[in-house]
Amino acid sequence: MSALLALCAALALPGAAPRATAAPLAPAGVPRAAAPVAAGVPRAAAPVAAGVLRAGDPPAEGGRPGAYAFAPGARTVEGAGAAADAALLEPGRTYRSSLPRDGRLYYRLRLAAKDTAYVPVTAVPPADATVTSTDGIRVSLRDAHGTSCAYASARFGAGLSPRPVTAVGQREAGKALCQGGGTYHLLVERLDEQGSGAAAQDRPWDLEIAPATEPGLARAGATTAPPAPGSATPEPLAGTARDRRGGTGFATARPLGQGVWRTGLVPGETRFYKVPLEWGRRLHATAGLSGAPGHGYVGGALDLSVHNPVRGHVGDLALGYTGTAKSAALAPLPPVEYANRYAVPTGVTTVRFAGDYYLVLHLSARLADTFGRGPFEVTLRIRVDGRAHAGPEYAGRPVPADVFTVTEQDREAVPTGATGGVDHRLMRVLAVGGIGGGTALLLLLGGWTVAARRAQTRASAQKPTA
Repeated sequence: MSALLALCAALALPGAAPRATAAPLAPAGVPRAAAPVAAGVPRAAAPVAAGVLRAGDPPAEGGRPGAYAFAPGARTVEGAGAAADAALLEPGRTYRSSLPRDGRLYYRLRLAAKDTAYVPVTAVPPADATVTSTDGIRVSLRDAHGTSCAYASARFGAGLSPRPVTAVGQREAGKALCQGGGTYHLLVERLDEQGSGAAAQDRPWDLEIAPATEPGLARAGATTAPPAPGSATPEPLAGTARDRRGGTGFATARPLGQGVWRTGLVPGETRFYKVPLEWGRRLHATAGLSGAPGHGYVGGALDLSVHNPVRGHVGDLALGYTGTAKSAALAPLPPVEYANRYAVPTGVTTVRFAGDYYLVLHLSARLADTFGRGPFEVTLRIRVDGRAHAGPEYAGRPVPADVFTVTEQDREAVPTGATGGVDHRLMRVLAVGGIGGGTALLLLLGGWTVAARRAQTRASAQKPTA
């Protein structure tokens, strides 16, 4: 058996198709020698590996770093200036809309009495918009009498850089406000302090709206939050980083598993990843930005935000930058538990269901003025621990149906970083089958390779967006 394990470790089996051959990698956070660039293309400030982001490549869909990939097939809907004129939104569908500078727009939903509703709104300003740290959006769900169920807001923060920001309107069944079924209204407002959007004052912000509902439980459970877990942050994972380019929207977020991951970002660019978490599992994340030549300081140079399966804000971190390599860890999150919703801190109450937890990376556009156009190397260190267990039994079906589940297809699509471990699927087969002998192992490895390539292909097929 030890020989088999040694062979598996030597092969360094990942959970995704092998990457293209690249130049030797430096340790995480250490800049590498610059790669040749095409004539007339600015040299990268902090080069990254081949296959991540090459000089001259378009930084995102649409040829600009601020481009956002909306969900395929999203329906276009216009917001109304009055609740009585609001267009109907259906849970489980994704919509596109727009918000003018002085916008205050309404949309309408029909909700069942026992369903908790989540309506995430992602605002995408123009890439050349001028914003302040307090600019952003505010959303709320309101009942038929105009009573607000809850408010949520999202702002651009210290990076002073236009980027996609997301806030969730919410109606919780069983609370004192907003009870009963019927018509509810989503109100979306633009926060644009002191006319800071003067550079693009006549251009609206694009919106993506993705309503979802959660049914009540089939049987009553605990109504108090579980004991707070330890607040100590575990040591970041060690190991050689693997290249993993993110998507450009929630719908195209690329799956990540435990491991050390690297990508290249240009100033103003945003990338999306997702980590499937089962009930009882816990996410830890660290983000790092490599060094670059130049002198100065940029507040909020790198922003990492975490969102739950319905895009609710869980936590974030922002790195100030002086050109020296730097990293920071996300504040510890609790294991995924249904009863977390009864806690008070946002970083606990939003970790309330299993499913895809999104990691959103943004590199401030202001870096270009002091440290060049990049690309800059960004490293993510992801650790997932905790014991998985069965979730609660719902009295109905969530909408979308699988928004709060982790399917076998999800598990197969998740790559595993090079952290010295052996692929869990391989070890599970070895343990169950009691395989011994070189021939059987080679057959197993061949089958695994085919399965991994199929999984990589399936990774592009997304679950319904919530």
